Amino acid sequence: MNTKIYKSCLIIFLSISSLALRSQEVWSLEKCIEYAQNNNIQLKQQHLNTRINSNEYFQSKINLLPQLNAGVSHNFSFGRALDESTYEFTTGQTIQSSNFNLNASVDLFKGFQNKNSIQQKHYNLKASIQDEEKLKNDLSLNITSAYLQILFNQELVINAKKQLEVTIQQAERTAQLVNAGSLAKGSLLDIKAQKASEELQLIKADNQLQLSYLSLAQMLDLDSLENFRIEKPEINILTKQVLTSSKDIFNIAKNEMPQIKSSKLKLKSSIEGMQIAKGLRYPTLSVYYSYGSRYSDIRQRIIGSQAQSILFGETASGEDVFAMSQIPIYSDYSFNDQILDNRNSVLAFNLSIPIFNKWQTNNSVSNAKISVLNAQYSVKNEQNQLLKDIQQAYADASAALKKYYATEKTVESLEESFRYTQQRFNVGMLNSIDFNNSKNKLSQAKSEFLQAKYEYIFKMNILNFYQGNKIEL
Repeated sequence: MNTKIYKSCLIIFLSISSLALRSQEVWSLEKCIEYAQNNNIQLKQQHLNTRINSNEYFQSKINLLPQLNAGVSHNFSFGRALDESTYEFTTGQTIQSSNFNLNASVDLFKGFQNKNSIQQKHYNLKASIQDEEKLKNDLSLNITSAYLQILFNQELVINAKKQLEVTIQQAERTAQLVNAGSLAKGSLLDIKAQKASEELQLIKADNQLQLSYLSLAQMLDLDSLENFRIEKPEINILTKQVLTSSKDIFNIAKNEMPQIKSSKLKLKSSIEGMQIAKGLRYPTLSVYYSYGSRYSDIRQRIIGSQAQSILFGETASGEDVFAMSQIPIYSDYSFNDQILDNRNSVLAFNLSIPIFNKWQTNNSVSNAKISVLNAQYSVKNEQNQLLKDIQQAYADASAALKKYYATEKTVESLEESFRYTQQRFNVGMLNSIDFNNSKNKLSQAKSEFLQAKYEYIFKMNILNFYQGNKIEL
């Protein structure tokens, strides 16, 4: 009775689960990768870095243009001040004055630093783009690994359910044989213990499946696991044979992988940085032009003069001596007239020749050379790491393929053996311990078979990815 109730509950559970799955949104691997690349925070941050490098590249080109500035100042003077009309000092008067200027400057020669800076910023921008591509690639591979882990765990759950169903059937038969007196009660207890163990294994497998879903959902930055299920594609492992050697794959990958391109671009950027540092040894030549005017509220205009006799001295006889002098006549000086009359311009050339600057230039050049050497090591290190990754993925794929075929044969043999064992157990010719051992061996072989299958699929995707191919199952 308990068995019938259990089977009925299991059928109801599977039916409800099947109905729920049909109402849930199904995500393909391509959709997961696309969603992650559009929503991943780290990828968005890297894209912002790329935009910053783009702005810096644009600015380096704009730096070749002249610099143009305008200025206005308005001043208040209190106390003693110079009257520019009479060139006499005034006191106790508040004076207002304004200055207007427009100036421009441009570097005519700067040791090719501007030109090299443009090249350096260009390489930095292109390297940043490749860093963004590298992050996309890492994200795609991580998503693929998590996706395949779900598929692997799904099959483990299916196998665990099948094993449990077989054990339930055997428990029913064993109970009948025990009741008929054909088997000892110990056999029934062993089968019940096996059933309890497999129920636990099913729970563990289902928990691992839910955790793998959680892992993928977190990679996608999803808020909830509700209505999230993945598509189960048909995978033909025969179409994923290893056909290319690891050396050939590396020869392709070293020209395709963004981490290699980025390291080479950063090397070129370091070389340009060294040229910029060397440019500090050259003289610099710049030109400066300024145009301006001024206004003061106490300034007056001279509109004429009038003659006036001034006591000059006296003669020996005591007579006063007068001299005639021209006294200027002033009038108001308007703002517009002052601005027009006070216009002035300056054109200047500035030549700076470095002679001694506390060894700063030599140290800058030395540090730049060290940066170039470090960038060269980085290129070599990235190439070595890529080669190691390819060799490891190739070895893992080859080993997984061999394990796949070996375990496939093992599973076939154990399935045939288990069918024979099951027949013998059903007629009472075999005890429950031997039956459970045979069943456990088959379950273990199927688990290893699935593990080899998905490990091979993942490693082959990595190898294909290194060759510039799209990830697909």
